[in-house]
Amino acid sequence: MQVIKHASPNFNERRLPLSMLVLHYTGMETGEAAIERLADSDAGVSAHYVVEETGRIIQMVAEDKRAWHAGKGVWRGCEDVNSASIGIEIVNGGHDFGLPDYPEAQIVAVLALSRAILSRHPIAACDVIGHSDLAPDRKQDPGEKFPWKRLAENGVGLWPDPAPAGFAPSAPGDDGEAVEALRQSLFEIGYGVARTGAYDDALKSVVLAFQRRFRPDLLSGNADEETCVLIEGLRRKVTSVTSKR
Repeated sequence: MQVIKHASPNFNERRLPLSMLVLHYTGMETGEAAIERLADSDAGVSAHYVVEETGRIIQMVAEDKRAWHAGKGVWRGCEDVNSASIGIEIVNGGHDFGLPDYPEAQIVAVLALSRAILSRHPIAACDVIGHSDLAPDRKQDPGEKFPWKRLAENGVGLWPDPAPAGFAPSAPGDDGEAVEALRQSLFEIGYGVARTGAYDDALKSVVLAFQRRFRPDLLSGNADEETCVLIEGLRRKVTSVTSKR
């Protein structure tokens, strides 16, 4: 796996142990424009790696440094995700440019790079996430076309086996035990969701982030029966992983 260096000045020292891998799309019209922005000191953003459509991998920040890719968000209670993560930007126009398909060569490279990173650092499978997982209220990347299941089948991240949820489906505006159980399950998976309250817009954004990754064919924001059994299936896998720490 060849890695090309293209240094960004946008980094500082980590303040937390490394425990996460975050995948993004660049959301810009071209890879060249994205790399230029990530290297621009005035932009104030960066990532450890960029993976182009051809599969070419560019390293912009050393893995032991804190790149500025995550922004405001929460995962597993951590509010400084930049300090705790390695960020990979995958060149793709994103939703603003029609969310193009991810080319095969690019996915092969993302897999190889991710596996190499996971071999070097103590990152649990449940903490390989998308930008939308940590910031569901403002981010959609890497988007519903990203092949998360394929990554999980190759040792990068988790994929749920459907399991009886034990709580009823719910939708925005609902309240009560089903919504509370939904919130608890999403919290245990790692999402930064409040553990009490009605089914509000914030909870809908978290359910949408979950669907975008694990049920991408129907993005409703409703915790329907299929979504609930997938949430429970993932919660069980996450519990199995975290209990071994």
